[in-house]
Amino acid sequence: WSKIKQKKGANDIQKGALYSRAYRVSELYLNVSDHADGGSPDPEQNNALAAALKRAKDSGVPKDNIENALKKAAGGKDKGDTHLVFEVMGPGSVGLIVECLSDNPNRTVKFLSTILKDNGGRMADVKFLFKREGRVKVALDAGDDIDARLEKLVEVALDADAEDFDTEDMEDGSRTVEFKCPQATLHKLTSALSAPGVCRELLESELVYAPIEPLEDLDDETGENLAKLVQAIEDADDTLKVWTTADA
Repeated sequence: WSKIKQKKGANDIQKGALYSRAYRVSELYLNVSDHADGGSPDPEQNNALAAALKRAKDSGVPKDNIENALKKAAGGKDKGDTHLVFEVMGPGSVGLIVECLSDNPNRTVKFLSTILKDNGGRMADVKFLFKREGRVKVALDAGDDIDARLEKLVEVALDADAEDFDTEDMEDGSRTVEFKCPQATLHKLTSALSAPGVCRELLESELVYAPIEPLEDLDDETGENLAKLVQAIEDADDTLKVWTTADA
């Protein structure tokens, strides 16, 4: 699946930029309504929301779109959208969790059912294949002492109930670190890593559906069919995000 995603051409990349902007708006909604970091619509009281706002602005999301998303999440005049979660069995017995935001759930269900019928998927009980967990990603500045700062960062994270982490070195010498934690301690971990002097900045804080046993080495035909299904679901206006058991 990872290899398939890397094969997207220029048109897909351009389209992906639009999806990124759309997701940034939905991310604002979820960081309030899903209580990912305390549920406050005030970015000064909600570290995850503050990070999501920065990413939305950096992605080029119009100011009006951001304000509308926050109004919906806070229960303002535009309240009425429903957060929906669907369980799907895709090609090759790959499980999918589909998150949607809809002002007409019946329409969303019918549209998703049509997509599944046309792309070899079906509604099925697959949530047991996933675990709900928190993910918090932060950035460290480049420097000769980056390893020492990473060690201190990890200590802070472990004290805040982090369970595991991955690092990635960037071209400019900086480093990103993604921590995993139980769903219930996401707010605690986010707050700890957002404290002054702990890291350069908070990049992400979200609740995810992570596969308990990620599928590997899908055959080409299954991979292509899965990619088509996921793309079709992501193309739907109501879709927020798609999680699959083929994702690590």
